[in-house]
Amino acid sequence: MTTPRSVRSLQDLATLKKTLSKAAAEAARREAEARAKAAQELRERHLFEHTVGPVLPLRHAVVLPLARPRVEPLPRQRERDEAAVLREAISDEFDVESLLETDDALSWRGQGIGPEVVRKLRRGVWAIQAQLDLHGLRRDEAREQLASFLREAVRHGLRCVRVIHGKGNGSPGREPVLKAKVKTWLVQKSEVIAFAHARAADGGNGALLVLLKPTGPQALPKTEGARKTRSPRLD
Repeated sequence: MTTPRSVRSLQDLATLKKTLSKAAAEAARREAEARAKAAQELRERHLFEHTVGPVLPLRHAVVLPLARPRVEPLPRQRERDEAAVLREAISDEFDVESLLETDDALSWRGQGIGPEVVRKLRRGVWAIQAQLDLHGLRRDEAREQLASFLREAVRHGLRCVRVIHGKGNGSPGREPVLKAKVKTWLVQKSEVIAFAHARAADGGNGALLVLLKPTGPQALPKTEGARKTRSPRLD
């Protein structure tokens, strides 16, 4: 005879079996739906590929910088150089003879410069601080070197310099070409206020002592004793 407890056990077993069957059926249904969905997506992809043909993935777009017109640089330095050349331009056609004092040691002094300045220049009151030797140079070379030499002398604050042009003994016809040209060029330079032939000890008629505009402390004349201490040559 079956006891009530055993009856309950059989009922629980049947319930469990029924529950497991339902769970298995639900899992099978979900798996079937998943397979059906995957098959549908595969068919749709094949249909798209068949319709549009082979496809390639898009490349990353390269962003090119916008080309802007470049502003042409202004040649400022060249303009300054050209302006400096115009300021320093000295002509070979300038007539200087009418401006020279008629004495044995031909000299010149600028407007507003008294004759005493030239006399002091001859006596060596100002020390010769630098010199330029133009021996053996052609006319154009000598002119360019003289302009450069004077520019550097002023930049260094020099007052008195010597320009050696020679006596012309080695020139064709023994004519002192540079001697006349150097005077012509010096008169046209704004930084030159006076010049005179050097004393015999300083080159005589083959050189000129040139006095430059004062630019600072060196504006005061130096005594003869200062001639022992000279600035380095700029030539």
